[in-house]
Amino acid sequence: MSQDHKLQELGGTGEAVLAIINSAQLTLLRRVKDEHLALFDQHIETKKIMTQILRDVAQTEEGAGQRLLDMEEQQKQRDKELEILDEQLRKCTAKSQMTDSELQFLQSELESLRNTEHELENLQTEVDEDTTEVIPSAVYVAQMYYLITKIKWEYDTQPNTLKGVHYGADLATPINIDTSQRCRSDVSDQLWGFVSTEW
Repeated sequence: MSQDHKLQELGGTGEAVLAIINSAQLTLLRRVKDEHLALFDQHIETKKIMTQILRDVAQTEEGAGQRLLDMEEQQKQRDKELEILDEQLRKCTAKSQMTDSELQFLQSELESLRNTEHELENLQTEVDEDTTEVIPSAVYVAQMYYLITKIKWEYDTQPNTLKGVHYGADLATPINIDTSQRCRSDVSDQLWGFVSTEW
């Protein structure tokens, strides 16, 4: 083989090796980009879930509070009715001419009111139990999300707006991103830039 032929062969082999390296890097870059986009999608989904959880908790608290107010009002009304019936019962008992049927009627009304009061107490206990079960679990999820990202989000924002504050080691950094003006990967890059890699 001539020297020129050997050099040509080596040149062709080198180009082939470079093509393989470039192809491998392109595949790796594509895979990293795909994983990055998937992570951003997961972040957006997590934000949606957290927003829904917080809304559900607020609705549960509001509903439980309203039911508690209604029960307290009913309790006051029942207490007044009970006092009136107790007074009537005392007056009727003091009168010797009271008939047995009147006495039985008042006693049954009093028993009915006591049963209603007992039912209200049971309902109030159920409301208290519901409230203590739902609120701590939602608070736990919100605290875990904050501990991981150190980002405290504002949930009452305009569509296509990410707003919150990242609490770093030295300073708090406000976040205000218009997602309609930027691509998802840029938004994701910016958000991941806040998260510390030190464990």
